[in-house]
Amino acid sequence: MANIFEVPQPDIDLIKKADQVRLASIKISQNKNKNRIKALNFMADYLEKNTNEILDANNEDYQRAEKKGISKALLSRLKLSKEKLNSGIEGVRKVGELTDPVNQVQIKRELSKGLVLERKTVPIGVLGVIFESRPDAVMQISSLAIRSGNGVILKGGSEANLTNTAIVNALKEGLNESGLDKNAICLLTSRKDSMSMLNLDKYINLIIPRGSNELVKFIQENTKIPVLGHADGICHLYIDIEANIEMALSVALDSKIQYPAACNAIETLLVHKDIAPAFLEMAIPLFNSNDVKLIGDKRSVELGLKYEASIEDWQTEYLDLILSIKIVDDLEEAITHVQKYSSKHTDGIITENLGTANKFMNVVDSAGVFHNCSTRFADGFRYGFGAEVGISTQTLPPRGPVGLEGLVTYKYFLKGNGNIVDDFSSGKAIYTHKDF
Repeated sequence: MANIFEVPQPDIDLIKKADQVRLASIKISQNKNKNRIKALNFMADYLEKNTNEILDANNEDYQRAEKKGISKALLSRLKLSKEKLNSGIEGVRKVGELTDPVNQVQIKRELSKGLVLERKTVPIGVLGVIFESRPDAVMQISSLAIRSGNGVILKGGSEANLTNTAIVNALKEGLNESGLDKNAICLLTSRKDSMSMLNLDKYINLIIPRGSNELVKFIQENTKIPVLGHADGICHLYIDIEANIEMALSVALDSKIQYPAACNAIETLLVHKDIAPAFLEMAIPLFNSNDVKLIGDKRSVELGLKYEASIEDWQTEYLDLILSIKIVDDLEEAITHVQKYSSKHTDGIITENLGTANKFMNVVDSAGVFHNCSTRFADGFRYGFGAEVGISTQTLPPRGPVGLEGLVTYKYFLKGNGNIVDDFSSGKAIYTHKDF
């Protein structure tokens, strides 16, 4: 990757844009909650007013990308139907309905008489978001940034330039109409700018990459700016010996075919050896009828699969209608496989045994661990966050779908009345450490 991309220094024009976003973010951070909500409603209004322009731009982007022969997964993410656009607009409005994440008092403590400590949430500042294909992400990210009092610099894939530009223009019009600084949202369109962003540590407070494993790792290794994100979405579903087969079939199908290009779609299905014959007898025809290519270990092939899996298959994020299947002897083997190959995104179990489910969920170290439900639920909108800026698979918070609460940090506010440390050292004053 380092041989393909260089990290150029930002030019004067990019620095000027970044500084405008920084200054705008300071203004937005000082705005009242009601003003940020008002801004989101105007942003949604202008998206609605510009629906035709946005869809026309997307159609042109899609046709160009199709001619270039980009992957089916990227094409699927690039396509913005009217329904998908309307859903995105609804998401912008819903973010405005969420609890204000700013100025939340987390700690209020009297350290001593007349000396009071508060810890309050504050915006992060400027978010730098680099993503591929998905133009609907522009709406999600921008609404979350404004709602949480942040500015945002967006860099989408070149295949979606026209769509992203149309969406950002509408969002900025809405922001301006609301009375807030439209410079709080900035779209970059050149590849050079996306790499130069990594050297804007004086202007950007957090980088959020949403793209290929290679891109995310490159960003993590080539910037001083903190990075929040995930590389792979290698998700697993384990069908336990005590699973309800009808439920297992339904959940497995949804987890794979509902939207195979999503990072929360399963790539590997693990099946207990004692339930495997009955399960696969019913599952193979269902997956085949939905054009899913099944690749399995030797025991799976013996039970009817056509293609044998390699080690690479267990560590591949297909983002397509391809599914690896492995038959395991017991829960422990399933957990061992997940721990070895999971990208710590989302992993699930289907079982009627609560003890088995709890063991799986407690031991598997992923951002999301699910019992008797589709991995496709791993999503900020479905969690009730209104939207998400991305999924974080790191162990430290924020983790999983990152919504508003992941876009604020905190400060310590200490208010006194001439208090000095020497009084405490000499014994003239004492600490009370009393929480309000």
